[in-house]
Amino acid sequence: MHTRRGDDPRTLQSEPALRAIMRRLREIMAEPGDGQSRLDKIVRQISGLMVAEVCSIYLKRQDGSLELFATEGLNKEAVHSLRMMRGEGLVGRCAEMAVPVNEPDAKLHPAFSYRPETGEEIYHSLLAVPILRGGTVLGVLVIQNRTRREYTDEDVEVLLTTAMVVAEHLVSGAVAGAGAAAEISRALTGVVRGEPISDGIALGHVVLHEPRVVVTKLLAEDAAAELDRLEAAMQRLRASLDEMLSADSLAQAGDHRDVLEAYRMFAHDRGWVRRMEAAVREGLTADAAVERVHNATRTRMLRQNDPYWRERLRDLDDLSARLLRILAGRTTAAREGLVLPIDTILVARTMGPAELLDYDRSRLRGLVIEEGSGQSHVAIVAKALGLAAVGQAKAIVERVSTGDPAIVDAETGDIHLRPSAEVVAAYSDKVRFRARRQRRYRALRDLPTVTKDGARIALQINAGLLVDIPHLAESGAEGIGLFRTELQFMISSTFPRRDRQTETYRQILDGAGAKPVVFRSLDIGGDKVLPYIRHPKEENPALGWRAIRMSLDRPGLFRTQVQALLRAAAGRELSIMIPMVSVVPEIEAAKALIGREVEQLQKRGVPRPSKLRIGAMIEVPSLLYELDSLMPHVDFVSVGSNDLMQFLFAADRANGRVAHRYDPLSVCALRALKLVVQAGLKHGVPVTLCGEMAGRTIEAMALIGLGFRTISMSPASIGPAKSMILSLDAGRLAAVLEELLRTKSGSLRPHLQEFARAEGVELS
Repeated sequence: MHTRRGDDPRTLQSEPALRAIMRRLREIMAEPGDGQSRLDKIVRQISGLMVAEVCSIYLKRQDGSLELFATEGLNKEAVHSLRMMRGEGLVGRCAEMAVPVNEPDAKLHPAFSYRPETGEEIYHSLLAVPILRGGTVLGVLVIQNRTRREYTDEDVEVLLTTAMVVAEHLVSGAVAGAGAAAEISRALTGVVRGEPISDGIALGHVVLHEPRVVVTKLLAEDAAAELDRLEAAMQRLRASLDEMLSADSLAQAGDHRDVLEAYRMFAHDRGWVRRMEAAVREGLTADAAVERVHNATRTRMLRQNDPYWRERLRDLDDLSARLLRILAGRTTAAREGLVLPIDTILVARTMGPAELLDYDRSRLRGLVIEEGSGQSHVAIVAKALGLAAVGQAKAIVERVSTGDPAIVDAETGDIHLRPSAEVVAAYSDKVRFRARRQRRYRALRDLPTVTKDGARIALQINAGLLVDIPHLAESGAEGIGLFRTELQFMISSTFPRRDRQTETYRQILDGAGAKPVVFRSLDIGGDKVLPYIRHPKEENPALGWRAIRMSLDRPGLFRTQVQALLRAAAGRELSIMIPMVSVVPEIEAAKALIGREVEQLQKRGVPRPSKLRIGAMIEVPSLLYELDSLMPHVDFVSVGSNDLMQFLFAADRANGRVAHRYDPLSVCALRALKLVVQAGLKHGVPVTLCGEMAGRTIEAMALIGLGFRTISMSPASIGPAKSMILSLDAGRLAAVLEELLRTKSGSLRPHLQEFARAEGVELS
């Protein structure tokens, strides 16, 4: 171990590395000298105590670039002359993603950027951690060695904690010029594009959510007292969650309650508490221990590339923030004394469901977060509250201030910041038009969905959560054409037991009343990985071990769900749809498993469904060539247009470069769909379509022209689809479409748009 003058090697070897670093940094800050000399001393001390041949500090400038401010081991002439552009190299990658980068041989990494002025070509291993304060990246702290090695988790935690201390000294003014690193320019006006996660449009004023308390006191003077503070804070945290779950507004059953129950379980995780207690015993304050464990756990969880762990990460962020607020004497995420405007639009980097519920819901109009998807926990709660919400709004926190006017368009995913008077007027008209349109759609709600020439069309909704069930009545839909059962599994921290599944399915059937519900069996795998099921890493998960393939290999999983569905539907009709069927033997095997469960219920005298319908999803192109063999084995089929189009065009629907390259209204796609309709008519098997394609009016019109008479879509699409159908002559469209399929190639979209204009068909 390297030592410096004034340090007793016996002392350094006997005390933990973290405590030694904390002690030396405190001494450095107390010494006379300017900011640069302090930074130079800091990198020397970290280099010695971490047994690193290089230690460097890069600070972020206003333009997002990184400047080398201090180094021990690299060429000194590079200090203040070396600039790295935003995202450049492994150091830039660390700053951009705000996560540690740990490379045993940095030069072999494709993101490595060689800068000859540093003289770093002789060093192989690299560990870079972000210098963070209050969620803002101020810079990057780096250590390097000649030997090829992967730094340990303990090394990462020590360096992360050291970076916390460095951040405090940077913003305190202890380092001249460092304050500029934290400044972020804000545009006067602009539009940020995100992804809608809860439908609606909101005009209002920004309130910046404060997800974290900034920890300023890091070193404990009395470890026992800090442990007591931590224990008391944990008790208050758990009590606050209990109180939240007992609130009248959240007492009713539903997915929002399941989310909060899972969230409460996380707060009782003993492993989380033990790690914080260990950090206090090493010499940190309770606040710093929470911050250290949060950063280290966050780093580990970010390595897990599946949606479940991303959601657990948001829970961890939320709980850590709440615990820090309690330790700081604050009660909620809303700042002390802050009065929310009546038209509040909350803006946050990330937010947990419980933090959203801390705010006065009567004053909330919209929500914008830099992370989150439509299936995230906070999105589920936002939908329950009726908020217009947009996720994936990258870097929006850096572009707004509390009080800024903003517009959230959760139809398109656009957020307008400090909009002009013209934009406000346009959106005010859009809101009024939306209200009028919704009133007009509501007026159509109870009318039969019949075309001008008398063709009866059944419009159904896609759902996946209990919160979706009220949309059946609100939209006037005739049933649920697709209930995605996997969403219930994805928001659960453990595999839902049969009794819990049974109760959930019973509530869905009760909520639907006399209207039919089609339950899709578990479609997990691909991008829907459950943490409590071992899943192999796959190069192409969309084409891998998922859906019925997994169910047949893990029949216990499938059988448990089937048992729950059969029990929930006692005395009622039950429809089960099998996803991702590629060959007929798969549907035969699934039917055999279901049949055995029905026999078991019969033997035990357990009430069974009055009628059982088993169907197959047509998503894999291979099944198009086995339709005559498939139809005798099923009671219905439903086209999953999302996956079918993806596989048909070999275009990943999640890849922005190719997802919109191919049109589902192309001749080849429509001919494939027509094959399914014709096979259904030939064998007397009902055919539906339940993908996103049905939710767009021009595509829905084309489906009716092909012969589809039942289509399923999002609840918000029911009104526009019904309006279109009431103005459509289906027979006339079928004749025109038949001719187009026979004589044209490429996309038929322009031809169908022209047909709609000529025939007066209402397309939204």
